[in-house]
Amino acid sequence: MAASGYSDLREKLKSMTPHRDDYGNKYRASNGREKARKRKYRESDDDEYEHSDDSADLREQEARRVRSSVVQLNIFAPEECARIEEKIDEVVAQAEAGLYREHTVDRAPLRNKYFFGEGYTYGAQLERRGPGQERLYRKGEVDEIPSWVHELVIKRLVANGVIPEGFVNSAVINDYQPGGCIVSHVDPLHIFARPIVSVSFFSDSALCFGCRFQFKPIRVSEPVFVLPVRRGSVTVLSGYAADDITHCIRPQDIKERRAVIILRKTKPDAPRVDSESPLSPSPALRPAPLKAKRSHRKADPDAAHRPRVLEMDKEENRHPLVSRHRRHSVSSENYRRRDEDPNKHQEGPGRKVKMRRH
Repeated sequence: MAASGYSDLREKLKSMTPHRDDYGNKYRASNGREKARKRKYRESDDDEYEHSDDSADLREQEARRVRSSVVQLNIFAPEECARIEEKIDEVVAQAEAGLYREHTVDRAPLRNKYFFGEGYTYGAQLERRGPGQERLYRKGEVDEIPSWVHELVIKRLVANGVIPEGFVNSAVINDYQPGGCIVSHVDPLHIFARPIVSVSFFSDSALCFGCRFQFKPIRVSEPVFVLPVRRGSVTVLSGYAADDITHCIRPQDIKERRAVIILRKTKPDAPRVDSESPLSPSPALRPAPLKAKRSHRKADPDAAHRPRVLEMDKEENRHPLVSRHRRHSVSSENYRRRDEDPNKHQEGPGRKVKMRRH
């Protein structure tokens, strides 16, 4: 080795194949450009907002409009929060014991919803999907607003000038477990008057505006505006933030259990399930009455906030897709064989096939 001028075999091999260095450099450069391109693509999943100067300006304008139509107040001290949180726990216990009316409780994976005063159909409960299809339940189908909500929450908001006396006739408690979420939505304009008032408990979180959700696995696009919400804080949405842009709770923003009490007023002409309304078609064209889907599961005292597996993610529900794919593949193979050997499937001249009607 010393005679050939190389002290290390690796140096000799390197000198004999210099093109490998050039190839490696080119590969690393092209790979870096590819990764940068993919990174840019991932960052611009939301086609509505590509990363350009113009779109950045539009997003900033939209963020300012959201910010200007949101009011946040710190009204509830830690001691008051603790007392209200005990009452929320009592609501959860009563729901698990089956003490509420059928439409008062709505369960979802990592999020339970409790309707008081007024409840309404939404999402998968609707036979016809889409904005404007939501309906209030008939009067009396959900429980009345608990007295502690009036005494401990609503009266404090009235005293601080957040809402007028007698404004609230609908109270909803959303109880989230870590990783829980609520997808992007606008509170139904044809059902609820503005403003929309919410009070947060148990832990800090964030309310995001202008996100888009994708599922399997769940992904959320970059929000236009992120509003931190602290334990005991009051958030008031009106104008642009309430009507013209969606809001949501992302899974990554629920790190601990969190509950929110949403206080709203329903509109006098809001449509109800099985009722006449301005939004209903004429009697001659009216479809079958809209009825909310019901759950027949019995209450399980240990099931509060237990993580649930969605039906579409259950293993047994995946097999039909596989079996259909296999049947399709077998059928295609049979067609190919039939084309290759057309005489194989022809019947003999003396054979008759009797056809049956099914």
